[in-house]
Amino acid sequence: MTWAEMQPLLRDACLDTLFMVWWSTVYAVIGGLPLGLLIVLTDRGGLLQNVAVNKVLGAILNLGRSLPFIILIVWLIPFSRMVVGTSIGPSAAVVALAIGAIPFFARLVETAVREVDHGLVEAVQSMGGGTWTIIFKVLLPQALPSLLAGLTTTVITLIGYSAMAGAVGGGGLGNLAITYGYQRREDALMNVTILLLIAIVTVVQIAGDLAVRRLASRGGRQAAPVGLRRLLPARREPAAAAATTPATGVAEPEAVLDKAV
Repeated sequence: MTWAEMQPLLRDACLDTLFMVWWSTVYAVIGGLPLGLLIVLTDRGGLLQNVAVNKVLGAILNLGRSLPFIILIVWLIPFSRMVVGTSIGPSAAVVALAIGAIPFFARLVETAVREVDHGLVEAVQSMGGGTWTIIFKVLLPQALPSLLAGLTTTVITLIGYSAMAGAVGGGGLGNLAITYGYQRREDALMNVTILLLIAIVTVVQIAGDLAVRRLASRGGRQAAPVGLRRLLPARREPAAAAATTPATGVAEPEAVLDKAV
């Protein structure tokens, strides 16, 4: 097969792969972010402590992560046909990719949110901050670099899953490699497909690393206190504060937030 013959095939396969990865990532974030937060909030000592709900959610996420993707996509063929009207092609593959990625990303969200300093949460609670305030002003902003790193990992995993979806007619670079590279012995096309997958993964990883570093350099973990200033009492002059605050050695909530800043 000549390069001129390979070009349209590679172009269409790349577009299909990007289509599958983009939409499955969107659905993974929409489904995985709230699930990951809910796992943390309903845990023992959480803001919405509910052991029964926590155990059920944990079991569901563990079940979703325990199934190999190639088995999951075959098992979901009837469901994909019901949702999008077909069991083959990129649109059908997005269904299985999203369902497979949601529990994966949810666990990454859980890990990222658990890294947030619990003392900061307690400080905000002591100043009257409610659950929604803590979620949107503390947990998510403070966990943002870790969340972005987890999202990068999820996207790279989905690229691999999308290639695997080609084995069952999902389209994309995986389908091209199997149909032409393996079944028709087009070694040159197989090699180019592998190089394209490597290039896509490399670009995603570099972009994700740069974004995480930029957030860290700008104080991504310190974004929450800025939005919480209105919860703080009026600042006192340093001299007055020293005169009126007993030397107990215990930092006040405002000091905790200032330390984060």
